[in-house]
Amino acid sequence: MQARLWLLLAAQQLAALHSSLALLQTPASLMVQTNQTVTLSCETKTTPSNARIYWLRLRQALSANSQYEFLAYWESARKTVYGKEVEQEKLTVLGNSPRNVLKLQSVKPADSGVYFCMIIGIPNLIFGTGTQLSVVDVLPTSPQPTRKTSPKKKVCRFPNPVTRKGLSCAPLIIGLLVASVLILLVSFGVAIHLHCLQRRARLRLLKQFYK
Repeated sequence: MQARLWLLLAAQQLAALHSSLALLQTPASLMVQTNQTVTLSCETKTTPSNARIYWLRLRQALSANSQYEFLAYWESARKTVYGKEVEQEKLTVLGNSPRNVLKLQSVKPADSGVYFCMIIGIPNLIFGTGTQLSVVDVLPTSPQPTRKTSPKKKVCRFPNPVTRKGLSCAPLIIGLLVASVLILLVSFGVAIHLHCLQRRARLRLLKQFYK
């Protein structure tokens, strides 16, 4: 049965990718930490209730050399049938038409990949939309938005008037006034003396003319 399944997967893989509208998987992508429990859902739209629903895993990105790993399938009569090298205590398939659930416990980074549910239709295989599962040791932290700090308003403060303590400037002003008066007096005396000299010189000149 398993060899026949792999033969169908290899021969009809390309056609199956175009027929995924009949199976809807949720969530589309999921990132969890190590040792968490993951629940993947597959909902059938147009398939009969007694159809077998297969769960497959694709560990690498889809390419021409991609290979699906058969995990398990569920049917109403025989319940869950597991693939080879599958840890049954870690993986559980729960069927309740039209919804089928794959439950993974204590997941590890090696469990990362794309999980597909599938049914064997006529003439093609019908794949689900797929769920991208990423298992990491530490979840990335989303960057927090930076808060814009409003600039502080500058407050202009006028300096307080300060009374200067010390000697009064009145004596200095008085001294300057006294010096100015003295200079004026000296200048006035010099002017009078020059005037007298000029007068005497004129008188002597007059005396010389009238002799």
